[in-house]
Amino acid sequence: MEELIQKIAILAFPILLAVTLHELAHGWVADKLGDHTARLLGRLTLNPIKHLDPVGTLAFIITGMIGWAKPVPVNPLNLKDHRKGMMWVALAGPITNLFIAAVSAVILRLIYKTSLPLDPSLAFVMTPLILMVHASVMINIGLAVFNFLPIPPLDGGRVMAGLLPHDMAEAYSKIEPYGFIILILLIFTDVVHIVISPIVFFLVRLFLGGSF
Repeated sequence: MEELIQKIAILAFPILLAVTLHELAHGWVADKLGDHTARLLGRLTLNPIKHLDPVGTLAFIITGMIGWAKPVPVNPLNLKDHRKGMMWVALAGPITNLFIAAVSAVILRLIYKTSLPLDPSLAFVMTPLILMVHASVMINIGLAVFNFLPIPPLDGGRVMAGLLPHDMAEAYSKIEPYGFIILILLIFTDVVHIVISPIVFFLVRLFLGGSF
């Protein structure tokens, strides 16, 4: 139990930051492109409670890299270009997570360039801080890669629909009602983990360098 509490304490802030800014980015881009649904429903906010999904948050805690938030509502009909608009809205979330991961990686590198991690008197502060920043890199990269899977309603599915020719995009979008079921099956059969983990760990090493 004590180990679980420590894990939650380390992961809490990185998870809240990752999912909040991910969904806020979706809503902000949609708002700029003409759809004000998220703004009207109070989803253009930094309040993480508005964005958290209980099951998705639990998935983050269990896996340390894969999970999801409550999707920001977007009405494609309000966008200036329905298909391309949805593609840019979808891209905003994962790109934001990659940016957070990059900033976290820079912070971690800067910490290690100082002598602070070697000071025993600061271990009670530095150890959890380092673990938290490292978790931020892992979680944000995991969230970005997971969302890039080309399965509607994930962001990757919406990006794919925006890239395909119109007829193919319409046919592809018809699997969206079954997308969550497909995703759950892929998660529980470990397919998602097998596909995502190598990509996530490669990007983590790339962001942090081989010494981490």
